Amino acid sequence: MDPVKPAGTETITEPIIEARGVAKFYGEPGDGCINVIAPADFVVRAGQILALLGPSGCGKSTLLRILAGLVSPSAGQVLWDGRPIDGRPPSVAVVFQSFALFPWLTVVENVEAPLQAEGWPRVIRRKRALKTLHMVGLKGFESAYPKELSGGMKQRVGFARALVVEPEVLFMDEPFSALDVLTAENLRGELLDLWQGQKIPTRAIFLVTHNIEEAIALGDRVMVLGGNPARVRTDFDVRLSHPRDRKSERFLELVDYVYKVLTTPDQEAAPPVGAKPEAATGPARYPMLPHPRPGGISGLLEILHDGGDREDLYRLATNLSMEVDDLLPIVDAAVLLDFARLREGEIELTDQGRRFAEADILGKKALFREAALQHVALLRQIHQTLRAKSDHEISDSFYLDVLENHFSPEEARRQLDTAIQWGRYGGILDYDADRGHLFLPPDA
Repeated sequence: MDPVKPAGTETITEPIIEARGVAKFYGEPGDGCINVIAPADFVVRAGQILALLGPSGCGKSTLLRILAGLVSPSAGQVLWDGRPIDGRPPSVAVVFQSFALFPWLTVVENVEAPLQAEGWPRVIRRKRALKTLHMVGLKGFESAYPKELSGGMKQRVGFARALVVEPEVLFMDEPFSALDVLTAENLRGELLDLWQGQKIPTRAIFLVTHNIEEAIALGDRVMVLGGNPARVRTDFDVRLSHPRDRKSERFLELVDYVYKVLTTPDQEAAPPVGAKPEAATGPARYPMLPHPRPGGISGLLEILHDGGDREDLYRLATNLSMEVDDLLPIVDAAVLLDFARLREGEIELTDQGRRFAEADILGKKALFREAALQHVALLRQIHQTLRAKSDHEISDSFYLDVLENHFSPEEARRQLDTAIQWGRYGGILDYDADRGHLFLPPDA
């Protein structure tokens, strides 16, 4: 077996697995076909724990099995270290929710089983099995049978059996969900200690979970799937140091963000504020913009500031004689621009939001410009293009063609119209509707 680098020694940009247009469906396309996973492009990088979240039945486990080489995709390709799998078994191991131990084998024999299947000599596999059992805290239980073990101890055997083969990537399919709360928390901590201490010979961990806090607590990166069919809705780096304080403001912001993504399946998910989105392997993505006018965003921020900078969303809608659904696009825009944050049904101004609410007209425009260029990819790209062109102009049809790769023609037009409204308010761009041309204002 080739030697495996210890976790954390690689650069963070090194991809181990690349999914290129990977999809899964059953039946023939167009003839009663059941589409389970929509075409997806993403990578699994060395030195990372990648946590995959999604609603039950959305295809998380199917995607895991495709990446691990256990199931073939219906379309697209999976590359390992830059090469297609093509029947070549990748260096993986899987820890399952159900433990999946052989009841007629002892603990040490269960751990030896994959090495025996690979043809390792008995002396070597016993030595490696014992070493791995000691590493996961099962010294003294080598001769026990699974029926004599608690749930947590059975899962430790599952960890040992996976790690004994020294996998390049360790796949874990909801490994803590069958355990009680305390046992699960202890095992999470032990796994993290082994990973951070470079005591396990694996280069990356791919964790499937339905527990949002678990994903944020363990993951260096979080990817969230939507269902029917499964598609990647958001993919971002967590960027919090370990050990992670689950009561910290940033931790709670990320939990709330993922909760919102999971509970609003019809809305396009922008990356969380302050979290670096994972670079896509396919074409550039444009998060869907909400469509309120700058005046509506400004009015919301001023109302919040007058009321003490914080308010329950439903109470705010009632006070404004509005339906919550009508207020949400304005709230989403304020959150996208980092003028406000939304947590457990309560909206609160950020420091930038307070500055905006207190500013005069010109100050508001300057702050809006700054926020829009920082947080709205479409406006940032349009502004950079206009500045780079010698005549500082470009036809709107260029960006409509780009946006129609990601949205319907009608929504692409709405996205561009919203960007134009926001851009004109912030002095980022101007627009000649008669000619259909975007251009740079004199002072921009």
